[in-house]
Parts: sequence; C-alpha cells; structure tokens
Amino acid sequence: MAPPAATPRNTRLTSRAAVLAVVICAIALSLAYPVREYIAQRRQIDQLVTQQQNASAQVSKLQQQQARLSSPAYIEQVARQQLDMCFPGAQCYIVAGQKTSGSGTSAGTQTGAAPWYDKLWQSVQRADASPANPHTGK
Repeated sequence: MAPPAATPRNTRLTSRAAVLAVVICAIALSLAYPVREYIAQRRQIDQLVTQQQNASAQVSKLQQQQARLSSPAYIEQVARQQLDMCFPGAQCYIVAGQKTSGSGTSAGTQTGAAPWYDKLWQSVQRADASPANPHTGK
C-alpha cells in the first residue's frame, strides 16, 4: 500500500482554539486588577516607609535638641546671645556691629535694632492706637 497523500491543513480557527483563547483572555483579565492593586499597595508601602524614616530622623533631631536644652550651660548661652540677658550684678556690653558666632546676627547685636521687648511693646502700642478696634465695635 502506498502512503496516504498529505492533505493540506485547514488554517481555520477550531472550536478548541477559540475556547483556549477565551480562557487565556479571561485569566489575563482576572489577574490584571489584582496585579494593579498589588503595585499600588507596594507604592503606598514605600511612601509610608519614607515617611517613617523622615519621622524617625525628626525624632532624633528633637531628642538632640531636648538634650541641649536640658543643659544649663546651653540655656545660659541662649539667654545671653538671643535675649541679651546677664546675671544680676554683672555688667553686660553689647558692641554695635559685632558679628555673632552663629549662623546669623541676633536682633540685639545688629546696629540700630531694638531689643525684642521694645518691639513687643511698640506692637502693643500700635494695636492700642488703631482707630477701629474690632473688640469694642467702634
């Protein structure tokens, strides 16, 4: 017997192939939403980790500042530099135009600048002198 002649294959879409394509599309569509949610949650977790790191860095800075503020020597230094205070009975001098050792110049050491309490008192006087006081209704 002679071998059967090769018949040309039909390239039509069979029902099995169609069912397979529908099943693959259904699986892809059913996985799309959970994968998208997973990626969004990972992004949110990364943002929260960054926020936590920033918060812990801020906490450590505040702890260092608390340690500095608990030192009497630091409190004395701040009182002298920023508030122009000195011990009772001591004579303190402010040199006009002197540059401070800090990052900027304090209000008390700038040439012609009034101390903080003078500025406060002037703002109280300006508030009293305002013609329309909202509290009195005049």
